[in-house]
Amino acid sequence: MSSTTDHTHATDTAPPGGVVAPWGTPVDEVVSQLGSTGAGLSDADAAQRLDRFGPNRLASTPPTPLWKRFIDQFRSVLVAVLAVGAVLAAAVGDLKDAIVIGSVLVINAILGVVQEARAERSLDALKAMLSATARVRRGGEVHDVDADSLVPGDIVLLEAGDRVPADARVLLCIDGEADESSLTGESLAVDKTDESVDDAGAPLGDRSCMVWMNTTITRGRIEAVVTATAMSTEMGRIADLLTSADDTETPLARQLDGLGKRLAGVAGVAMVTYLVVGLARGDKLSDIIGSAIGLAVAAVPEGLPAVVTVTLALGVHQVAKHGAIAKNLSSVETLGSTSVICSDKTGTLTMNRMSAVEVQVGGERHEVTDATTASVTALPTVKSVLETATLASDAVVTIGGNGDGVGDREVGDPTEVGVVRLAARSGIDASALRARRERLAEVPFDSGRKFMATVVTTDDPSTVEIAVKGAIDRLAERCATVATGDSTVAFDDAWHTRVNTGVEAAASQGRRVLAVCRKLVPRSSVDGLDQKALIAQVSDLELVGLIGLADPPRPEAGEAIATAHEAGISVKMITGDHPATATAIARELGISGETVTGHDVDVWTDDELTERVEGVGVFARVSPEHKLRIVRALQGQGHVTAMTGDGVNDAPSLKQADVGVAMGITGTEVSKEAADVVLADDQLKSIVAAVGQGRAIYDNIVTFVRFQVATNVGAILTLVGSQLIGLPKPFAAIQLLWINIIMDGPPAMALGTDAPKPGVMSRIPRARDAVILNRHRITVLLMHGVIMAGLTLGILGWAEGEYDRATAATMAFTAFVLLQIVNALNVRSVGSIFNRATFTNRWLWAALGAVSLLQIAVVELKPMRELFETHDLTLAQWGICVAAALSLGVFDEIRRAVYHSNTPEPAPIHNLT
Repeated sequence: MSSTTDHTHATDTAPPGGVVAPWGTPVDEVVSQLGSTGAGLSDADAAQRLDRFGPNRLASTPPTPLWKRFIDQFRSVLVAVLAVGAVLAAAVGDLKDAIVIGSVLVINAILGVVQEARAERSLDALKAMLSATARVRRGGEVHDVDADSLVPGDIVLLEAGDRVPADARVLLCIDGEADESSLTGESLAVDKTDESVDDAGAPLGDRSCMVWMNTTITRGRIEAVVTATAMSTEMGRIADLLTSADDTETPLARQLDGLGKRLAGVAGVAMVTYLVVGLARGDKLSDIIGSAIGLAVAAVPEGLPAVVTVTLALGVHQVAKHGAIAKNLSSVETLGSTSVICSDKTGTLTMNRMSAVEVQVGGERHEVTDATTASVTALPTVKSVLETATLASDAVVTIGGNGDGVGDREVGDPTEVGVVRLAARSGIDASALRARRERLAEVPFDSGRKFMATVVTTDDPSTVEIAVKGAIDRLAERCATVATGDSTVAFDDAWHTRVNTGVEAAASQGRRVLAVCRKLVPRSSVDGLDQKALIAQVSDLELVGLIGLADPPRPEAGEAIATAHEAGISVKMITGDHPATATAIARELGISGETVTGHDVDVWTDDELTERVEGVGVFARVSPEHKLRIVRALQGQGHVTAMTGDGVNDAPSLKQADVGVAMGITGTEVSKEAADVVLADDQLKSIVAAVGQGRAIYDNIVTFVRFQVATNVGAILTLVGSQLIGLPKPFAAIQLLWINIIMDGPPAMALGTDAPKPGVMSRIPRARDAVILNRHRITVLLMHGVIMAGLTLGILGWAEGEYDRATAATMAFTAFVLLQIVNALNVRSVGSIFNRATFTNRWLWAALGAVSLLQIAVVELKPMRELFETHDLTLAQWGICVAAALSLGVFDEIRRAVYHSNTPEPAPIHNLT
């Protein structure tokens, strides 16, 4: 049965003291419902409302205290087994083992706290983004007040450059425009109006009579009445989503937890077997408990948390070289299991910078790319278009020293900046041009007229030029002629059709088209004209050309997406932008699949979304709630999901995703705090490179887990076997800790430094429910464990009859350690151990050399013998131990040869053999 969920936007219902859908309500009615007037609230009314609604601040939850984080580290199944062992050891008076085990637990807990300690500063960053002050009209007078003190019904006054302090309904708009990209994902600044929206259910980006907290006014002047403050705003809704986003468990954490439960089960069975046999033989209860503690120690790889932490830390260092900064260790490995990348469009796949990408002159389209900029802008006709457009603009662009966009200084409307930037790169100095051709008058851009016109001087003092730029649908009707290159011809029906064809072609690619026009008139005809008369002069124009603007794809994004596809990773675009624009960018980048909108997502139930999500390539016009549902739907399909983004609207889904990836340069502080990984270079290819490193890390974790668990299996079988066949206990508890931590730890850590293997990005992602130890790996490590136990028990039984019990136990202990060393080489090798790759990890050989020397010290140095309960050995006895260890290597060479002879395909890269 399909589940249903109420997906109504929070702002579709009236906030406290607010209005239901104020964007669909006439201005006078909104003001009336809010109990306000054009003169604003009185000071007394504002104070009363502040007491009622509270300050205009976002709510926050206290961070988890350090002590609780520390206690949480002891909830692991593996840790619980060890803790019971420590308590039992203390209970029977074995304080030395109890202290050692307890120390291991504390060290592991500290490592865990260090690994996980990352403060939840997302809400703090949201609060920091609020305006410090706001200009309001209260009691008919204008005041600058703290933004915290704003209440519903306040009249706020906004100008270009102001950050909007609260959600508000526009009352008066003079050429107003706002940049809402951080909230909606739309690249273009949005024209504002005081006219209500016909559709009360319009998406956030289409509510043109509203201004939203934390967006920026880019042009004009706006008066608006506050409709929502604090947590009732769109920004507050995002803050709520941040707190409601699930804290997802990483795939590695799930797999290690599953491993812990398996090992705990093995330990339980082994301990029960040991107790039953011991009691049946009439052994002393204290001896049986002591041996059971030894089994608990043997079953648990105490050094595993430390090894995992060190390996992940090395991975963090490696991905940092590729421009990806991981804020927590586990996110690096999780990237390696990513099967879907959900990418925001604006600022992630695109530059988040409007750029002139084509110029149309005389019916011909000239594409502007890095390779063609010089040749296109050198054309006289294109130069003319850019000069006229620059004269009809206010933007200022100063090109940086390298000419690569880095260090450019850009001031003005984003669309104008895109035009003037191309002009600047073509060699047109806007300041010098405007100084030479003085501006005498202007018609400012208006969202109703949709064009801007300036009157500028020419070389002839008696003649001036009217330079115009704006929407082609508004200017086409004002044009009488069209420039064709060398001449000017009548703008007849044929030319109308030709121009419209070019406009439609550009629009199909998600481009915004500006018409550039001009007209020469006698200076006397425009001197002293008012605005209305000047607007009337904007007629009988010459259409000089068209400029297509877009937020262009990042140069490296297409290649990164292709690499992701080769690695079996699906890429989906999730954006607040228009469907046509998003689809055009997606197709250009190689993202396939159908395009759906936020409205479609609202109609679908959760089950329907989960069923259809894999076939969708582009989600357009979506809200933060939609992004959360999409990520959860993908996770419901078993995908490990990485979400990239840079805006405030991305923060909840960044937190919900298995790995949230924020842009370090263009990203908001909110998105960076919500994310797990921050890209220092804002390049998608850095994510893909990090995925490869994450896969290599997982391969290495599999390798050393096989190494450590084989040791644990061998130790358990040795202890249980000695009890079953009546041999003395082969290992003291402290010797087991030595085996598990000192002799296991350094080699395991060294195994974690192996470089990525060839083809790491040529295989499909592992399944979300994959296990570290699958059936094949378990079979192999059981073989190794059985052989290690059999050789150890064989030496123990033989040496007890040949020498004495102390010497026999020391030989068994030493043989087991040497078997570990050989097994470290076994688990690392895919093919034969006798190949060049065996010698490529210098850290492994250093670790094996170090543990060999330490084992010699434990056996041969008196202080160490007393601590570890060992006996010195002769050279011959050492030789027997070494020969036993080498036999494991011989067995594994035979096993691998048989395996490969029966396996036609090469062994998988996951180090299965």
